[in-house]
Amino acid sequence: MEQVDGSLQMEHALLFTFLEVSSDCNFREQLYSLHSPQVIWCRANDDDELQTDGNRSGHFQNGELGVPPTNEEVIRLIAARLAEIGDQLDKEIQGRVVNDLVDHFRNENLSNEEIIRHISRVLGELIRAIPSDMEQERAKLVLAMHLAKKIMNTVPSLVQRVFNTTVNYMNQQFHDYIADMLGE
Repeated sequence: MEQVDGSLQMEHALLFTFLEVSSDCNFREQLYSLHSPQVIWCRANDDDELQTDGNRSGHFQNGELGVPPTNEEVIRLIAARLAEIGDQLDKEIQGRVVNDLVDHFRNENLSNEEIIRHISRVLGELIRAIPSDMEQERAKLVLAMHLAKKIMNTVPSLVQRVFNTTVNYMNQQFHDYIADMLGE
């Protein structure tokens, strides 16, 4: 299994599993390439220093990740349920929304931060159409992951960029919520 920065471990595992269990994932080969042992996932911080062994400083204590490993079965169950909710919400997502996000991801001049701001705006608009009985934070998380899947289905060559940006977005917006869901 690849090494994941401890602060992104839950989000990475949840998004990967969400996509893996989704019914209409047309980019499985590209998805599994993200899960290869050669890929090292790190969120670069100005405060992080790359060590000679390839690790970022401050993320390991006594040789282990600072965040305890997540329970894969719990993640699989939660991801499957969230994928079902995403399929139910799919009718709220119009093609133009996906195409607009695809254009943003294709634009190499845009930083990940600019794309994340755009994703936040899009989710803010989409959340208005969601039934009020659904928890808003859960709805936004599901919509973010489902939009990522739709973008990757539309342009599989964007899988890595969309995946990494979505993991970072999930970490920024939903880290505590995900930790609570996973019981961490």
